[in-house]
Amino acid sequence: MKWSELSIHTKNDAVEAISNILHEAGASGVVIEDSAEFAKPREDQYGEIYALNEDDFPKDGVIIKAYLSESSFLNETVEEIKAAITNLTNFNIDIGENVVSIVEVNEEDWATAWKQYYHPVKISERFTIVPTWEEYTPVSTDELIIELDPGMAFGTGTHPTTVMCLQGLEKVIKEGDTVVDIGTGSGVLSIGAALLGAKSVHALDLDEVAVRSARENVALNKVEDKVAVFHGNLLDTVKEPADVVVANILAEIIMSFTDDAYTIVKPGGLYVTSGIIGAKRDDVKVALEASGFVIEEVLLMEDWVAIIARRPL
Repeated sequence: MKWSELSIHTKNDAVEAISNILHEAGASGVVIEDSAEFAKPREDQYGEIYALNEDDFPKDGVIIKAYLSESSFLNETVEEIKAAITNLTNFNIDIGENVVSIVEVNEEDWATAWKQYYHPVKISERFTIVPTWEEYTPVSTDELIIELDPGMAFGTGTHPTTVMCLQGLEKVIKEGDTVVDIGTGSGVLSIGAALLGAKSVHALDLDEVAVRSARENVALNKVEDKVAVFHGNLLDTVKEPADVVVANILAEIIMSFTDDAYTIVKPGGLYVTSGIIGAKRDDVKVALEASGFVIEEVLLMEDWVAIIARRPL
């Protein structure tokens, strides 16, 4: 199968809006190459090794890449994307150079080329994420290994929002807890919850491809006796409250169902949320508190935020 790689050279201000346009046009995910990333100082908190290549980043601004399957409607889709991006200027969004280019990519190349950049990463005190094609020997007896094959549509499990969610779960999950994972994606948070001792995990995602990917990763990590993955939107498939609920999704979506989320967290239970850009932190906190949650902790990593909230007894 052939795909088209669509690249847009823009400004940081437009990243979120353009990413949304690309998702609505059918892209399963986007790649963001930010010129500021190469020079950004990084704290070696958990032994990560950063070896970035300057050639992988634009000289200025941001390049957003998305992959669209080739079809007879591709040209029309690209033109609609261009028009939608240009229209962002009407909302005072700086789109920068707005240079759009497109190249053809073979699925075989796309499916394997990125693997050379993905290696075992220790992301918390206990968790290490290991790609399935890498050999890894644990360095401590209590280390928890998550094997992951994210596939073409999902992240590697090392994005700051995923890392903070796993760190949050590490703080709050107790042996025998029940867990709900909203928007499970590759299933990494559900797997992490099971490895931490959760009795059962109810994972769900609206994307059928995500559901398949999560089920494969759950089986890969041998936690299918604890984790069940369902196809559903938000809380559609959740029938009873859980001790811990985790949602790594967009801030706007988190704010849209805080009342419903409150009902599926047991009294005294915890709600771990991320996918929150720093500018939305206070908005999410207000929405959670308005629904009755008490904010216990706010985690920060780069420009992202995770919030741990408790439902009072």
